Amino acid sequence: MRTNYCGLIDTQYLNQTVTLFGWVHRRRDHGGVIFIDMRDREGLVQIVCDPDNSVTFQSAEKIRNEFVLKVIGIVRHRPEGTVNSILISGEIEVLAQSIEILNASLTPPFMMDDENLSETVRLEHRYLDLRRSQMQKNLWLRYKVTMAVRMFLDQHGFIDIETPMLTKSTPEGARDYLVPSRINAGYFFALPQSPQLFKQLLMVSGFDRYYQITKCFRDEDLRADRQPEFTQIDIETSFLTESEIMTLMEEMICNLFSCVMQINLRPPFPRLTFSEVMSKYGSDKPDLRIPLVLTELTDVMKEVEFKVFCEAAQKLGGRVAALCVPQGSELSRKEIDDYTSFVGIYGAKGLAYIKVNALEKGLEGLQSPILKFLPEAVVQIILERTCAKDGDLIFFGAGKAKIVNEALGALRAKVGQDRSLSEPGWKPLWVIDFPMFERIEEENRWQALHHPFTSPADGHENLLETDPGKALSKAFDMVLNGSEIGGGSVRIHHQEIQLKVFHALNISVNEAQEKFGFLLEALQYGAPPHGGIAFGLDRVVAMMTGAESIRDVIAFPKTQRAQCLLTQAPSIVDEKQLRELHIQLK
Repeated sequence: MRTNYCGLIDTQYLNQTVTLFGWVHRRRDHGGVIFIDMRDREGLVQIVCDPDNSVTFQSAEKIRNEFVLKVIGIVRHRPEGTVNSILISGEIEVLAQSIEILNASLTPPFMMDDENLSETVRLEHRYLDLRRSQMQKNLWLRYKVTMAVRMFLDQHGFIDIETPMLTKSTPEGARDYLVPSRINAGYFFALPQSPQLFKQLLMVSGFDRYYQITKCFRDEDLRADRQPEFTQIDIETSFLTESEIMTLMEEMICNLFSCVMQINLRPPFPRLTFSEVMSKYGSDKPDLRIPLVLTELTDVMKEVEFKVFCEAAQKLGGRVAALCVPQGSELSRKEIDDYTSFVGIYGAKGLAYIKVNALEKGLEGLQSPILKFLPEAVVQIILERTCAKDGDLIFFGAGKAKIVNEALGALRAKVGQDRSLSEPGWKPLWVIDFPMFERIEEENRWQALHHPFTSPADGHENLLETDPGKALSKAFDMVLNGSEIGGGSVRIHHQEIQLKVFHALNISVNEAQEKFGFLLEALQYGAPPHGGIAFGLDRVVAMMTGAESIRDVIAFPKTQRAQCLLTQAPSIVDEKQLRELHIQLK
């Protein structure tokens, strides 16, 4: 039926008869001649309806936006002065010989080229929103990303294996989505938070190199970059070290950006330890495009009069750090107050500062309410360590290290954006040597920083029992422009080590057997050394397209309240269905 896509017709088709299908993007009546911009997935073409063809012209008079048409016509040059160089079809137009209205349309709730749409309206009419040029481009790019990944992994010996969607509820971090079993009354499946355990079992099974582009489900509070269901590029391999896995994966990401974006990322990516990035950037996913770094000052603040600094420096787990902002002394009092409110979101109780007006004047060349509490020798150390120059401003954070890191890390990113300090381009890195555990103080327990199947670093196995807080792991994250796009690790392949990790996490032997008995048993049957990684497909595509939210790169996403405005899911189900599932609502 169709001979061409609308958006792909150019001068090579001059004088040819074409058959086109598409939607009316815009209709224009120019005093006797009607022009129709017709759209399909490849773009626009201009249709000309001449009154000399009365049948075609009468059809054109009835046409409105978003009508679906079949058009047969002859390709010809556009008149001089009307060429549109932006479009592939911009040099030609199609003189309509016949027009068939395949389906009419109600007046749409928005124009397809409107750039200031309410997201609520877009999600309520997602099938129309997806007709818009930007959304079509986003989903095309998503397709190209998945194809490039599949081709790379196929060329490197990986095979695509599906894992179950209905599985067992296991404590892996987030809250599970539960599915009641009709046949087994009182029992529940869980939707997988990831295929983690199954891909490890595939390594035990000898498949060696596995991948899957798969849905994962987590019932957690949502943000712009979170969805209750999201897509992972899930990868696992046997007999490779953590360094070898990272090298292979950065080759994949370089290939991906080259194929899809024509951007050359340069391997090897920097590899920074968790300790380094927290010290320098206050974040385990630093944006290296921003040249600002944190300066450690805890050691010089232990005896100063300024109580906020002194107490933080003397307290176990406390930190005092500084962030030097180039030419930041021009910031107004209101701007500084706004930044103070901003760090308050992260638990910081204030934001001390020093303005460096003129270094050659010593203390007189500095401006700050805290100077009277700091010895001149300490001030000199601050200036030397921060490499402050005339016109700079130094912000300070003091308190628990976790709060200081989160507050100054977020401030670093915000100041970098606000003051246009961010460099253009893409800055990937690996973060390595993560701690095995993080402390949940209010619950007096340890929690796995990545997941409980991550292998401890060589020589740290005994720390699992004696000092879990000092144990490092063989985990690694790939970070790009301030976002974690992939996280992986070498896994535990010895049962005794896995049991030690469970013990450190306060998971009893009985609970471990109940929750993970199938894994513990499998580890006794010649489990190979193995490891892997999972990339967030939605996040990678959102970054490539420049989308503000991953909802813009998912065909049918949920809102931040985990609702689908198009289908009105989740919804109430009838009593009969609940009785079949042995469920009674209270």
